Amino acid sequence: MAVILFILVLWYGGLFFQTFFLHRYAAHQTFTMSQRMEKLTYVLTWFFQGSSYLSAYGYGIMHRLHHAYADTEKDPHSPKFDNSLFAMMWKTKRIYQDINLGRIKVEEKFTTNVPQWKSFDLFASSMLSRVLWGAGYVAFFYFFATEWWEWLLMPIAFLMAPIHGVIINWFAHIYGYKNFEVKDTSKNLLPFDFLMMGEAYHNNHHKRSSHPNFGGIRWHEIDPTYIIMKVLNRLRIIQLKKVVA
Repeated sequence: MAVILFILVLWYGGLFFQTFFLHRYAAHQTFTMSQRMEKLTYVLTWFFQGSSYLSAYGYGIMHRLHHAYADTEKDPHSPKFDNSLFAMMWKTKRIYQDINLGRIKVEEKFTTNVPQWKSFDLFASSMLSRVLWGAGYVAFFYFFATEWWEWLLMPIAFLMAPIHGVIINWFAHIYGYKNFEVKDTSKNLLPFDFLMMGEAYHNNHHKRSSHPNFGGIRWHEIDPTYIIMKVLNRLRIIQLKKVVA
């Protein structure tokens, strides 16, 4: 039971900071927050993503490229131009690293106002950090796993962020339903998003990319992350931007 709870904490903790900080803040800037809060959120993202930590800078730029070139040859990740799920994951990893390390030139319109904390990213993305997190995961499983099959969950702990990404970037461009006709293959993967904290409403998001609420089109489309964001806005921890409905 401890291992299951551990995976759930990593799943939803890492997912929340990926959709809240990396996606809705870094890539789309649907809200603002103080510099102190931004730095705290960097640290919390590292804490929950652990060995699969993603830089807000690399993620933010890559996601903007995805929206600009969705389902074309310039898309960093598209089932239409990748032969398999694993090929897409590898391509995404390569492009993300090229952006993060400055190995490719990116147009200014994709980099404008994307947050970057170079010194922290250097540490959090380092092999030392990833190995230490991995060692911690192995130690946790060693002390708390009570059934052999629980060890099969360990790869999920190590690769949590890429798994979150591929669920949407692959499956939500193949399966699901549409509320809007858009120029790409984005779909709403789940009618009730208990799994991806609102990210599964991918078709809605591609239609209204600047909107903080990914759900809300049909009665059952409840976006848990947006609900949390409204609470944080009420507490004045963040400031949601006004959007045109």
